[in-house]
Amino acid sequence: MDAATVIGCFRDRTILITGSTGFLGKLLVEKILRVQPNVRKLYLLVRAPDAASAHHRMLTEVVGTELFDVLRSRHGADFSSFIENKISPLAGDIVYESCALSSSTIDQMSKEIDVIVSVAATTSFYERYDVALASNALGVAHVCQLATKCSNLKMLLHVSTAFVAGDQEGLLLEKSFNSGESLRKGYTLDIESEIKFVENVKSKLRMQLCSDKIEKKEMKELGLKRARHFGWPNVYSLTKALGEMLLGNLGRDLPVVIVRPSIILSTFQDPIPGWIEGTRTIDMLYVAYNDQTIPCFIADRNVISDMIPGDMVINAMMVAMAINWDKHNTQTIYHVTSGHRNPLNYSNAEESLYEYFRANPRVSKDGRIIKNKRVLLFKKYTHFHLYMILRYKLALEVLHMMNVFGDSFSKYYNKLNRGYNFLTLVAKLYAPYVFFKGCFDDTNMRKLWVVTTTDKLNDGSIFGCDPACINWGLYLVNTHIPAVMANARKANQMKKANKSA
Repeated sequence: MDAATVIGCFRDRTILITGSTGFLGKLLVEKILRVQPNVRKLYLLVRAPDAASAHHRMLTEVVGTELFDVLRSRHGADFSSFIENKISPLAGDIVYESCALSSSTIDQMSKEIDVIVSVAATTSFYERYDVALASNALGVAHVCQLATKCSNLKMLLHVSTAFVAGDQEGLLLEKSFNSGESLRKGYTLDIESEIKFVENVKSKLRMQLCSDKIEKKEMKELGLKRARHFGWPNVYSLTKALGEMLLGNLGRDLPVVIVRPSIILSTFQDPIPGWIEGTRTIDMLYVAYNDQTIPCFIADRNVISDMIPGDMVINAMMVAMAINWDKHNTQTIYHVTSGHRNPLNYSNAEESLYEYFRANPRVSKDGRIIKNKRVLLFKKYTHFHLYMILRYKLALEVLHMMNVFGDSFSKYYNKLNRGYNFLTLVAKLYAPYVFFKGCFDDTNMRKLWVVTTTDKLNDGSIFGCDPACINWGLYLVNTHIPAVMANARKANQMKKANKSA
Protein backbone atom coordinates (compact mmCIF):
# COMPACT_ATOMS: atom_id res chain seq x y z
CA MET A 1 0.00 0.00 0.00
CA ASP A 2 1.26 3.46 -0.89
CA ALA A 3 0.00 7.00 -0.23
CA ALA A 4 -2.09 7.00 -3.41
CA THR A 5 -3.93 3.93 -2.13
CA VAL A 6 -4.55 5.62 1.22
CA ILE A 7 -6.00 8.66 -0.54
CA GLY A 8 -8.12 6.42 -2.72
CA CYS A 9 -9.78 4.89 0.37
CA PHE A 10 -11.49 8.21 1.06
CA ARG A 11 -12.84 8.76 -2.45
CA ASP A 12 -16.67 8.84 -2.55
CA ARG A 13 -16.84 8.07 1.18
CA THR A 14 -19.13 9.63 3.77
CA ILE A 15 -17.48 10.23 7.14
CA LEU A 16 -18.93 11.33 10.47
CA ILE A 17 -16.46 13.17 12.71
CA THR A 18 -17.06 14.08 16.35
CA GLY A 19 -14.92 16.77 17.98
CA SER A 20 -14.39 18.64 14.71
CA THR A 21 -14.12 22.02 16.48
CA GLY A 22 -11.16 20.76 18.50
CA PHE A 23 -7.48 20.71 17.57
CA LEU A 24 -7.23 17.19 16.12
CA GLY A 25 -10.71 17.35 14.60
CA LYS A 26 -9.89 20.43 12.55
CA LEU A 27 -6.62 18.91 11.37
CA LEU A 28 -8.45 15.80 10.20
CA VAL A 29 -11.18 17.71 8.34
CA GLU A 30 -8.60 19.88 6.57
CA LYS A 31 -6.37 16.95 5.64
CA ILE A 32 -9.18 14.86 4.16
CA LEU A 33 -10.51 17.73 2.09
CA ARG A 34 -7.04 18.67 0.88
CA VAL A 35 -5.76 15.24 -0.15
CA GLN A 36 -9.10 13.82 -1.29
CA PRO A 37 -11.43 16.57 -2.62
CA ASN A 38 -13.62 13.79 -4.03
CA VAL A 39 -14.71 12.62 -0.60
CA ARG A 40 -18.50 12.43 -0.80
CA LYS A 41 -19.40 14.14 2.48
CA LEU A 42 -18.11 14.98 5.94
CA TYR A 43 -20.76 15.06 8.65
CA LEU A 44 -19.45 17.13 11.56
CA LEU A 45 -21.16 16.65 14.91
CA VAL A 46 -21.09 20.07 16.55
CA ARG A 47 -22.38 21.06 19.98
CA ALA A 48 -25.04 23.62 19.18
CA PRO A 49 -28.73 24.27 20.00
CA ASP A 50 -29.85 24.15 16.37
CA ALA A 51 -28.74 23.65 12.76
CA ALA A 52 -28.06 27.35 12.14
CA SER A 53 -25.77 27.58 15.19
CA ALA A 54 -23.95 24.39 14.16
CA HIS A 55 -23.40 25.81 10.69
CA HIS A 56 -22.08 29.07 12.16
CA ARG A 57 -19.63 27.21 14.40
CA MET A 58 -18.42 25.16 11.44
CA LEU A 59 -17.77 28.28 9.36
CA THR A 60 -16.10 30.32 12.12
CA GLU A 61 -14.34 27.76 14.32
CA VAL A 62 -13.33 25.14 11.76
CA VAL A 63 -12.97 26.27 8.14
CA GLY A 64 -12.58 29.93 9.14
CA THR A 65 -9.22 29.31 10.80
CA GLU A 66 -5.80 29.88 9.22
CA LEU A 67 -5.36 26.11 9.12
CA PHE A 68 -7.53 26.11 5.99
CA ASP A 69 -5.50 28.84 4.18
CA VAL A 70 -3.77 26.29 1.92
CA LEU A 71 -7.11 24.80 0.93
CA ARG A 72 -8.66 28.25 0.63
CA SER A 73 -5.88 29.36 -1.71
CA ARG A 74 -6.17 26.20 -3.80
CA HIS A 75 -9.91 26.62 -4.43
CA GLY A 76 -9.93 30.41 -4.64
CA ALA A 77 -13.38 31.86 -5.32
CA ASP A 78 -14.89 28.36 -5.26
CA PHE A 79 -13.80 27.67 -1.66
CA SER A 80 -17.16 28.49 -0.04
CA SER A 81 -19.17 26.40 -2.47
CA PHE A 82 -16.68 23.53 -2.11
CA ILE A 83 -17.10 23.61 1.68
CA GLU A 84 -20.88 23.79 1.48
CA ASN A 85 -20.95 20.79 -0.87
CA LYS A 86 -18.61 18.65 1.20
CA ILE A 87 -19.42 19.50 4.84
CA SER A 88 -22.73 18.99 6.64
CA PRO A 89 -22.65 20.21 10.24
CA LEU A 90 -25.03 18.46 12.65
CA ALA A 91 -26.27 19.96 15.91
CA GLY A 92 -25.65 17.26 18.49
CA ASP A 93 -23.62 16.16 21.49
CA ILE A 94 -21.99 12.83 22.36
CA VAL A 95 -23.00 13.10 26.02
CA TYR A 96 -26.60 12.27 25.06
CA GLU A 97 -28.08 9.06 23.69
CA SER A 98 -27.84 8.80 19.91
CA CYS A 99 -25.60 11.88 20.18
CA ALA A 100 -28.77 14.04 20.49
CA LEU A 101 -29.62 13.44 16.82
CA SER A 102 -33.22 13.02 15.68
CA SER A 103 -34.41 9.61 14.50
CA SER A 104 -35.02 11.00 11.00
CA THR A 105 -31.45 12.31 10.78
CA ILE A 106 -30.07 8.98 11.97
CA ASP A 107 -32.22 7.06 9.49
CA GLN A 108 -30.85 9.18 6.65
CA MET A 109 -27.19 9.05 7.74
CA SER A 110 -27.15 5.38 8.67
CA LYS A 111 -27.41 4.40 5.01
CA GLU A 112 -24.65 6.80 3.95
CA ILE A 113 -21.91 6.64 6.56
CA ASP A 114 -18.80 4.60 5.75
CA VAL A 115 -16.59 5.82 8.60
CA ILE A 116 -17.07 7.28 12.07
CA VAL A 117 -14.11 9.06 13.65
CA SER A 118 -14.60 9.63 17.38
CA VAL A 119 -12.36 12.51 18.43
CA ALA A 120 -14.59 14.46 20.85
CA ALA A 121 -13.36 14.46 24.45
CA THR A 122 -12.53 16.66 27.37
CA THR A 123 -8.74 16.63 27.77
CA SER A 124 -8.28 18.50 31.05
CA PHE A 125 -6.32 16.65 33.75
CA TYR A 126 -8.41 18.51 36.33
CA GLU A 127 -11.91 18.22 34.89
CA ARG A 128 -15.11 17.72 36.88
CA TYR A 129 -15.65 13.98 37.35
CA ASP A 130 -19.25 14.11 36.14
CA VAL A 131 -18.26 16.03 33.00
CA ALA A 132 -15.32 13.73 32.20
CA LEU A 133 -17.45 10.60 32.68
CA ALA A 134 -20.18 11.98 30.41
CA SER A 135 -17.80 12.96 27.62
CA ASN A 136 -14.93 10.46 27.69
CA ALA A 137 -16.81 7.35 28.80
CA LEU A 138 -20.55 7.61 28.11
CA GLY A 139 -19.79 9.61 24.96
CA VAL A 140 -18.02 6.55 23.54
CA ALA A 141 -21.06 4.40 24.33
CA HIS A 142 -23.33 6.83 22.51
CA VAL A 143 -21.06 6.88 19.45
CA CYS A 144 -21.09 3.05 19.46
CA GLN A 145 -24.86 3.15 19.70
CA LEU A 146 -24.92 5.30 16.58
CA ALA A 147 -22.33 3.13 14.80
CA THR A 148 -24.41 -0.04 15.20
CA LYS A 149 -27.20 1.64 13.23
CA CYS A 150 -24.93 2.33 10.24
CA SER A 151 -25.48 -0.63 7.91
CA ASN A 152 -22.54 0.19 5.61
CA LEU A 153 -19.97 1.09 8.26
CA LYS A 154 -16.42 0.17 7.25
CA MET A 155 -14.57 1.71 10.19
CA LEU A 156 -15.01 3.17 13.67
CA LEU A 157 -11.82 4.95 14.66
CA HIS A 158 -11.57 6.11 18.25
CA VAL A 159 -8.93 8.56 19.50
CA SER A 160 -7.78 7.70 23.01
CA THR A 161 -4.48 8.48 24.75
CA ALA A 162 -1.33 6.46 25.35
CA PHE A 163 -1.54 7.50 28.98
CA VAL A 164 -4.46 5.18 29.67
CA ALA A 165 -1.46 3.13 30.84
CA GLY A 166 -1.36 5.30 33.96
CA ASP A 167 2.03 5.30 35.67
CA GLN A 168 3.00 1.72 34.81
CA GLU A 169 6.67 1.07 34.11
CA GLY A 170 8.51 -0.87 31.41
CA LEU A 171 7.33 -1.66 27.89
CA LEU A 172 3.60 -0.87 27.54
CA LEU A 173 1.96 -2.98 24.86
CA GLU A 174 -0.64 -1.98 22.28
CA LYS A 175 -3.32 -4.10 23.91
CA SER A 176 -6.91 -3.50 24.94
CA PHE A 177 -8.39 -3.27 28.43
CA ASN A 178 -10.57 -5.96 29.89
CA SER A 179 -13.95 -4.78 31.10
CA GLY A 180 -13.72 -3.59 34.70
CA GLU A 181 -9.92 -3.79 34.70
CA SER A 182 -8.24 -1.48 37.18
CA LEU A 183 -4.59 -0.52 37.35
CA ARG A 184 -4.75 -1.06 41.11
CA LYS A 185 -4.73 -4.70 42.10
CA GLY A 186 -7.82 -5.97 43.84
CA TYR A 187 -10.07 -3.18 42.58
CA THR A 188 -12.79 -3.48 39.94
CA LEU A 189 -13.86 -0.50 37.83
CA ASP A 190 -17.57 -0.29 37.05
CA ILE A 191 -18.93 2.63 35.03
CA GLU A 192 -22.49 2.32 36.37
CA SER A 193 -21.26 2.34 39.95
CA GLU A 194 -19.12 5.41 39.29
CA ILE A 195 -22.05 7.30 37.75
CA LYS A 196 -24.25 6.48 40.77
CA PHE A 197 -21.43 7.46 43.11
CA VAL A 198 -21.07 10.85 41.40
CA GLU A 199 -24.82 11.49 41.53
CA ASN A 200 -24.92 10.67 45.24
CA VAL A 201 -22.07 13.11 45.95
CA LYS A 202 -23.80 15.84 43.92
CA SER A 203 -27.10 15.23 45.72
CA LYS A 204 -25.41 15.63 49.12
CA LEU A 205 -23.71 18.84 48.00
CA ARG A 206 -27.01 20.27 46.82
CA MET A 207 -28.77 19.25 50.03
CA GLN A 208 -26.12 21.28 51.82
CA LEU A 209 -27.01 24.22 49.54
CA CYS A 210 -23.46 24.42 48.21
CA SER A 211 -22.79 27.05 45.57
CA ASP A 212 -21.99 26.14 41.97
CA LYS A 213 -18.40 27.19 42.62
CA ILE A 214 -18.06 24.78 45.55
CA GLU A 215 -19.74 21.97 43.60
CA LYS A 216 -17.36 22.51 40.69
CA LYS A 217 -14.30 22.33 42.97
CA GLU A 218 -15.64 19.25 44.77
CA MET A 219 -16.32 17.50 41.45
CA LYS A 220 -12.78 18.25 40.25
CA GLU A 221 -11.24 16.95 43.46
CA LEU A 222 -13.50 13.89 43.30
CA GLY A 223 -12.26 13.10 39.78
CA LEU A 224 -8.64 13.26 40.91
CA LYS A 225 -9.41 11.19 44.00
CA ARG A 226 -11.29 8.45 42.14
CA ALA A 227 -8.62 8.28 39.42
CA ARG A 228 -5.91 7.66 41.98
CA HIS A 229 -8.14 5.26 43.88
CA PHE A 230 -8.17 3.00 40.81
CA GLY A 231 -4.51 3.57 39.87
CA TRP A 232 -4.66 6.35 37.24
CA PRO A 233 -2.90 9.70 37.67
CA ASN A 234 -5.85 11.94 36.71
CA VAL A 235 -9.47 12.02 35.66
CA TYR A 236 -8.58 12.31 31.96
CA SER A 237 -6.60 9.06 31.76
CA LEU A 238 -9.14 7.22 33.95
CA THR A 239 -12.19 8.20 31.89
CA LYS A 240 -10.40 7.56 28.59
CA ALA A 241 -9.61 4.05 29.85
CA LEU A 242 -13.29 3.63 30.76
CA GLY A 243 -14.19 4.74 27.24
CA GLU A 244 -11.94 2.06 25.76
CA MET A 245 -13.57 -0.58 27.97
CA LEU A 246 -17.04 0.46 26.80
CA LEU A 247 -15.84 0.40 23.21
CA GLY A 248 -14.51 -3.12 23.72
CA ASN A 249 -17.91 -4.30 24.94
CA LEU A 250 -20.26 -2.35 22.69
CA GLY A 251 -18.09 -2.40 19.56
CA ARG A 252 -17.36 -6.13 19.48
CA ASP A 253 -19.10 -6.58 16.11
CA LEU A 254 -17.69 -3.39 14.59
CA PRO A 255 -14.45 -2.77 12.67
CA VAL A 256 -12.67 -0.77 15.39
CA VAL A 257 -9.32 1.03 15.42
CA ILE A 258 -8.04 2.80 18.54
CA VAL A 259 -5.33 5.43 18.15
CA ARG A 260 -3.44 6.32 21.31
CA PRO A 261 -1.29 9.44 20.90
CA SER A 262 1.08 10.61 23.61
CA ILE A 263 1.40 14.36 24.37
CA ILE A 264 0.26 16.13 21.20
CA LEU A 265 2.23 19.16 19.99
CA SER A 266 1.83 21.65 17.13
CA THR A 267 2.09 20.50 13.52
CA PHE A 268 5.50 19.41 12.31
CA GLN A 269 4.97 20.51 8.71
CA ASP A 270 1.49 19.77 7.35
CA PRO A 271 -0.28 21.84 6.13
CA ILE A 272 1.88 24.50 7.79
CA PRO A 273 4.58 24.07 10.45
CA GLY A 274 3.67 25.08 13.99
CA TRP A 275 -0.11 25.32 13.78
CA ILE A 276 -1.70 25.00 17.20
CA GLU A 277 -4.76 26.06 19.14
CA GLY A 278 -5.14 26.43 22.88
CA THR A 279 -2.52 25.81 25.56
CA ARG A 280 -1.95 22.08 25.55
CA THR A 281 -0.43 20.12 28.47
CA ILE A 282 3.32 20.86 28.44
CA ASP A 283 2.72 24.15 26.60
CA MET A 284 1.39 25.61 29.83
CA LEU A 285 4.91 25.34 31.24
CA TYR A 286 6.37 27.35 28.34
CA VAL A 287 3.83 30.12 28.87
CA ALA A 288 4.33 30.07 32.65
CA TYR A 289 8.10 30.31 32.21
CA ASN A 290 7.70 33.30 29.92
CA ASP A 291 5.47 34.98 32.51
CA GLN A 292 7.87 33.91 35.28
CA THR A 293 5.03 32.37 37.27
CA ILE A 294 6.79 29.02 37.68
CA PRO A 295 10.00 29.57 39.69
CA CYS A 296 10.27 25.90 40.60
CA PHE A 297 9.07 22.55 39.32
CA ILE A 298 9.62 18.80 39.58
CA ALA A 299 11.25 16.64 36.93
CA ASP A 300 13.69 13.83 36.44
CA ARG A 301 15.89 15.11 33.61
CA ASN A 302 16.62 11.55 32.48
CA VAL A 303 12.97 10.59 32.01
CA ILE A 304 11.69 10.43 28.44
CA SER A 305 9.11 13.05 27.52
CA ASP A 306 6.93 11.28 24.96
CA MET A 307 5.49 13.84 22.55
CA ILE A 308 4.21 13.75 18.96
CA PRO A 309 3.26 16.51 16.49
CA GLY A 310 -0.44 16.82 15.68
CA ASP A 311 -0.11 16.28 11.92
CA MET A 312 1.69 12.97 12.51
CA VAL A 313 -1.27 11.82 14.60
CA ILE A 314 -3.66 12.68 11.75
CA ASN A 315 -1.47 10.92 9.20
CA ALA A 316 -1.34 7.80 11.38
CA MET A 317 -5.13 7.87 11.74
CA MET A 318 -5.71 8.04 7.99
CA VAL A 319 -3.21 5.28 7.16
CA ALA A 320 -4.61 3.10 9.95
CA MET A 321 -8.10 3.53 8.48
CA ALA A 322 -6.88 2.46 5.06
CA ILE A 323 -5.00 -0.60 6.35
CA ASN A 324 -7.86 -1.80 8.55
CA TRP A 325 -10.68 -1.01 6.12
CA ASP A 326 -13.81 -3.13 6.67
CA LYS A 327 -12.19 -5.63 9.06
CA HIS A 328 -15.16 -6.55 11.21
CA ASN A 329 -14.93 -8.17 14.64
CA THR A 330 -11.43 -6.81 15.15
CA GLN A 331 -9.92 -4.13 17.36
CA THR A 332 -6.47 -2.81 16.50
CA ILE A 333 -4.58 -0.38 18.72
CA TYR A 334 -1.82 1.99 17.62
CA HIS A 335 0.50 3.86 19.97
CA VAL A 336 1.23 7.07 18.05
CA THR A 337 4.23 7.96 20.17
CA SER A 338 7.92 8.83 19.88
CA GLY A 339 9.66 7.54 23.00
CA HIS A 340 10.59 4.13 21.59
CA ARG A 341 11.62 5.33 18.15
CA ASN A 342 13.10 8.79 18.79
CA PRO A 343 13.31 9.48 22.54
CA LEU A 344 13.46 13.01 23.94
CA ASN A 345 14.38 13.34 27.60
CA TYR A 346 13.45 16.26 29.84
CA SER A 347 17.01 17.61 30.01
CA ASN A 348 17.01 18.18 26.24
CA ALA A 349 13.49 19.62 26.34
CA GLU A 350 14.59 21.97 29.13
CA GLU A 351 17.64 23.17 27.19
CA SER A 352 15.45 23.84 24.14
CA LEU A 353 13.28 26.06 26.33
CA TYR A 354 16.28 28.09 27.53
CA GLU A 355 17.75 28.27 24.04
CA TYR A 356 14.52 29.74 22.66
CA PHE A 357 14.23 32.39 25.39
CA ARG A 358 17.90 33.33 25.12
CA ALA A 359 17.30 34.11 21.44
CA ASN A 360 13.86 35.63 22.10
CA PRO A 361 13.99 37.40 25.47
CA ARG A 362 11.12 39.37 26.91
CA VAL A 363 11.31 43.12 26.37
CA SER A 364 9.85 45.76 28.71
CA LYS A 365 7.72 48.69 27.53
CA ASP A 366 10.77 50.94 27.53
CA GLY A 367 12.75 48.50 25.39
CA ARG A 368 14.87 46.86 28.09
CA ILE A 369 15.60 43.13 27.84
CA ILE A 370 14.11 41.19 30.76
CA LYS A 371 16.16 38.17 31.75
CA ASN A 372 14.19 35.10 32.75
CA LYS A 373 15.47 33.14 35.71
CA ARG A 374 16.09 29.43 35.34
CA VAL A 375 13.52 27.16 36.91
CA LEU A 376 14.62 25.45 40.11
CA LEU A 377 14.07 21.74 39.41
CA PHE A 378 13.57 19.06 42.05
CA LYS A 379 14.18 15.45 41.17
CA LYS A 380 12.05 14.21 44.07
CA TYR A 381 8.54 15.31 44.99
CA THR A 382 9.43 15.28 48.71
CA HIS A 383 12.18 17.86 48.10
CA PHE A 384 9.74 20.03 46.14
CA HIS A 385 7.18 19.75 48.95
CA LEU A 386 9.76 20.81 51.55
CA TYR A 387 10.77 23.80 49.41
CA MET A 388 7.12 24.85 49.10
CA ILE A 389 6.78 24.81 52.89
CA LEU A 390 9.92 26.87 53.44
CA ARG A 391 9.37 29.27 50.52
CA TYR A 392 5.61 29.74 50.68
CA LYS A 393 3.80 28.09 53.58
CA LEU A 394 5.82 29.68 56.40
CA ALA A 395 5.59 33.11 54.76
CA LEU A 396 1.83 32.68 54.36
CA GLU A 397 1.48 31.86 58.06
CA VAL A 398 3.45 34.96 59.01
CA LEU A 399 1.38 37.18 56.71
CA HIS A 400 -1.82 35.65 58.04
CA MET A 401 -0.83 36.53 61.62
CA MET A 402 0.14 40.06 60.59
CA ASN A 403 -3.30 40.58 59.07
CA VAL A 404 -4.65 40.50 62.63
CA PHE A 405 -3.25 44.00 63.02
CA GLY A 406 -4.84 45.23 59.81
CA ASP A 407 -5.39 44.26 56.19
CA SER A 408 -2.40 46.14 54.76
CA PHE A 409 -0.65 42.82 54.13
CA SER A 410 -3.66 41.13 52.50
CA LYS A 411 -2.63 41.82 48.91
CA TYR A 412 0.80 40.26 49.52
CA TYR A 413 -0.85 37.30 51.21
CA ASN A 414 -3.32 36.78 48.34
CA LYS A 415 -0.59 37.00 45.70
CA LEU A 416 1.66 34.54 47.52
CA ASN A 417 -1.28 32.21 48.18
CA ARG A 418 -2.23 32.19 44.49
CA GLY A 419 1.34 31.29 43.59
CA TYR A 420 1.42 28.53 46.20
CA ASN A 421 -1.90 27.02 45.05
CA PHE A 422 -0.89 27.21 41.37
CA LEU A 423 2.47 25.50 41.83
CA THR A 424 1.03 22.85 44.14
CA LEU A 425 -1.76 21.97 41.70
CA VAL A 426 0.55 21.92 38.67
CA ALA A 427 3.01 19.65 40.47
CA LYS A 428 0.19 17.35 41.57
CA LEU A 429 -1.17 17.05 38.03
CA TYR A 430 2.13 16.76 36.18
CA ALA A 431 4.16 14.60 38.59
CA PRO A 432 2.99 11.31 37.00
CA TYR A 433 4.29 12.51 33.60
CA VAL A 434 7.62 14.03 34.58
CA PHE A 435 8.47 10.87 36.52
CA PHE A 436 6.92 8.48 33.98
CA LYS A 437 9.06 5.33 33.65
CA GLY A 438 7.07 3.54 30.95
CA CYS A 439 7.87 3.19 27.25
CA PHE A 440 5.10 2.72 24.70
CA ASP A 441 5.50 -0.27 22.42
CA ASP A 442 4.97 0.70 18.77
CA THR A 443 4.86 -2.71 17.07
CA ASN A 444 1.56 -1.99 15.28
CA MET A 445 2.58 1.57 14.56
CA ARG A 446 5.70 0.41 12.72
CA LYS A 447 3.48 -1.21 10.08
CA LEU A 448 2.25 2.25 9.13
CA TRP A 449 5.76 3.62 8.60
CA VAL A 450 6.24 1.48 5.48
CA VAL A 451 3.61 3.66 3.83
CA THR A 452 4.56 6.96 5.38
CA THR A 453 8.33 7.04 4.99
CA THR A 454 8.84 5.87 1.43
CA ASP A 455 6.10 7.48 -0.60
CA LYS A 456 5.46 11.10 -1.49
CA LEU A 457 2.94 12.48 -3.95
CA ASN A 458 3.82 15.14 -6.47
CA ASP A 459 1.71 17.77 -4.71
CA GLY A 460 3.64 17.28 -1.47
CA SER A 461 0.75 15.64 0.39
CA ILE A 462 2.37 12.98 2.52
CA PHE A 463 1.33 10.74 5.38
CA GLY A 464 4.52 10.92 7.40
CA CYS A 465 4.10 9.64 10.94
CA ASP A 466 7.52 8.18 11.68
CA PRO A 467 8.96 10.28 14.55
CA ALA A 468 12.50 9.28 13.58
CA CYS A 469 12.55 12.23 11.16
CA ILE A 470 12.13 14.78 13.98
CA ASN A 471 15.15 16.74 15.14
CA TRP A 472 13.68 17.60 18.53
CA GLY A 473 15.94 20.55 19.26
CA LEU A 474 15.26 22.26 15.93
CA TYR A 475 11.54 21.52 16.04
CA LEU A 476 11.03 22.78 19.60
CA VAL A 477 13.16 25.92 19.25
CA ASN A 478 12.20 26.94 15.71
CA THR A 479 8.64 25.65 15.38
CA HIS A 480 6.77 24.52 18.47
CA ILE A 481 7.75 26.99 21.21
CA PRO A 482 7.33 30.02 18.86
CA ALA A 483 3.89 28.69 17.94
CA VAL A 484 2.94 28.30 21.62
CA MET A 485 4.06 31.81 22.47
CA ALA A 486 2.31 33.34 19.45
CA ASN A 487 -0.87 31.51 20.43
CA ALA A 488 -0.56 32.75 24.03
CA ARG A 489 -0.13 36.36 22.86
CA LYS A 490 -3.18 36.01 20.64
CA ALA A 491 -5.21 34.65 23.55
CA ASN A 492 -4.13 37.56 25.78
CA GLN A 493 -5.07 40.08 23.12
CA MET A 494 -8.52 38.50 22.79
CA LYS A 495 -9.01 38.64 26.58
CA LYS A 496 -8.09 42.34 26.64
CA ALA A 497 -10.41 43.03 23.71
CA ASN A 498 -13.29 41.21 25.44
CA LYS A 499 -12.74 43.17 28.65
CA SER A 500 -12.75 46.50 26.86
CA ALA A 501 -15.81 45.60 24.76
